[in-house]
Amino acid sequence: MKMCAADDDNPILIRLAWHDAGTFNKDSAEPWPRCGGANGSIRFEPEINHEANLGLVFGLKLLQPLKDKYPEVGWADLIQLASATAVEEAGGPVIDMRYGRKDAATPKDCVDEGNLPAGDAPFPDADTPQNARHGFFRSLSWMLLLPVDTMETAHLRNVFYRMGFGDEGIVALSGAHTLGRAGQLNAEGDWSPCTKFTAAGVCPRGGDAPSKGNPGGSSWTRNWMKFDNSYFATVPDGEGGSELFKLETDKCLFVDKGFLPFAQKYKESQEAFFEDYKKAHKMLSELGAVWEPEGGFAI
Repeated sequence: MKMCAADDDNPILIRLAWHDAGTFNKDSAEPWPRCGGANGSIRFEPEINHEANLGLVFGLKLLQPLKDKYPEVGWADLIQLASATAVEEAGGPVIDMRYGRKDAATPKDCVDEGNLPAGDAPFPDADTPQNARHGFFRSLSWMLLLPVDTMETAHLRNVFYRMGFGDEGIVALSGAHTLGRAGQLNAEGDWSPCTKFTAAGVCPRGGDAPSKGNPGGSSWTRNWMKFDNSYFATVPDGEGGSELFKLETDKCLFVDKGFLPFAQKYKESQEAFFEDYKKAHKMLSELGAVWEPEGGFAI
């Protein structure tokens, strides 16, 4: 995809698709599209203005020329197509996608804020009855010296179990943090702060090709425009020190007894990571989708 190569836009296109699909609640009593999922509702206010979607308006602007050129392609499909292409273009696996998602039609179709994962405390589900019960059992487990979820692991499971994922899917999807960076992004698209890995002139794809996007931000990995399994080495090994970004929800993958086997597996084998990531990404891209024609189609 030319836009990925032109300005290193792979990460924002992946994040846009994830945040459109990741609102899905398999237990929702609401009918489609208010149950959330990959329906293109992220293009509407108020959803695009949700705190977790900060900066994603730039992703929509990137896709608008394609939507104008191919108006018959729905927003839900275009967003997911761009994400899968961005993964592949950055050196990641080819994902077996299908298309034909029905688009949400109006802002009334947007889900309420709070369904997407947070990286650090305070977590938006901290005061839910589920977490109140979690607090009780956590205290009991401490007294009995039993293993227990931390608040960040409980939050990840609250969010991703609601979508239908298990621990394998949570860890595999987290590995996509091998791409991209975090930080403050102003209206002109400029990032802050800046590290030695995101400074002007660095080569985030590896090799000798410098970044084509604006400098700045904090990345999870050294080569933050290369899709590989390096996330699973840099986070637990402390590589890069304070120059590399690590959220509490990153660190917990290498401590929690349910997450750790998958994190270790992916650290040891990029092939294993790619295989599980492909499955998880495809599942995420289809959450809550209504297909036209029924069952969708491949391209």
